[in-house]
Amino acid sequence: MNRRILMTAGMILAMLPLTASAQEMTLNLGLVGGTNAPEVIAMGQFADEVKEKTSGRIEVRVQPGGALGGDREVIEGLLLGTIDMTTSSSSVVANFDPGLKVLDIPFLFRDFDHADAVLNGPIGDKMLADLPSHGLVGLAFGGMGFRQLTNSVRPVKSVEDVKGLKIRTQQNDMHIKVWSALGVLPTPMAIPEVYTALQQGVVDGQENPVGAIVNNRFGEVQKYLSMTNHAFTPLVVLIAPATWGQLSEADKAVFTEAAKNAMTRNRQEAEASIDSGLKTLEGQGVTVIKDVDTASFRAGLDPLFADFAAEFGADQLAAIRDTK
Repeated sequence: MNRRILMTAGMILAMLPLTASAQEMTLNLGLVGGTNAPEVIAMGQFADEVKEKTSGRIEVRVQPGGALGGDREVIEGLLLGTIDMTTSSSSVVANFDPGLKVLDIPFLFRDFDHADAVLNGPIGDKMLADLPSHGLVGLAFGGMGFRQLTNSVRPVKSVEDVKGLKIRTQQNDMHIKVWSALGVLPTPMAIPEVYTALQQGVVDGQENPVGAIVNNRFGEVQKYLSMTNHAFTPLVVLIAPATWGQLSEADKAVFTEAAKNAMTRNRQEAEASIDSGLKTLEGQGVTVIKDVDTASFRAGLDPLFADFAAEFGADQLAAIRDTK
């Protein structure tokens, strides 16, 4: 992370007033997802709840579609105090708080219920509590769902089929390391750039939850979707430290509760988007491959799992896997 940005965020935190009074505010919430993305719908609910519970004093303007920049640029805006809020993939937030990288380990989560229990239990609470030391304030965890692989070169049914493919990855070294281990040529880029990169053949494919694939219109420029379920994508609701410091304690409680409620809505939307999204993609001519040999992907990553245990601690990984 840029040291200058972190220093600036630290200065902002130091200059915040010790108390905050009830006041009228208009906040900008930047999101990269399109209008129909689960997290955009969920944060629309957040904005409505905040407005209602503050009697209209606080208005949150939800700006989707990368209007304020890509994920990383928006988070940098939070650190600098130029943007108020966002909801971002933990994979991107991990560039600022490396402790979140553990959530990117492939095949770490069994299903939505398991992810929910981890992220909204003691493990997730500790991660949120650690964010201020990295210049960010986290209000709640949610999830986009499990990631699936698309490409326009060939059907992918096993790990052998991905070798040599150029795949867009998130801007996260864990993702790059994982895909490299599988013989892929990973190409990190911000989500607003991906459609054109796929269309022009700069990359062969990408990987995202079904809802994100549909909402970013990748079905228009991809031929195959493989249900690899290789990783779960947590979301983090973030607020700029400068903005957080302007809120009264009562308003902070409103924001926190509204964020948690929004992430519950997000899960509902994300789960509902899977079946409907697959039908949409098939209607666009995308071949959906459900009989994927996921065991071959796990086996291809075996050499990395010992590294993950050394980096993040075997006890932490066991605690995540054992959560019910």
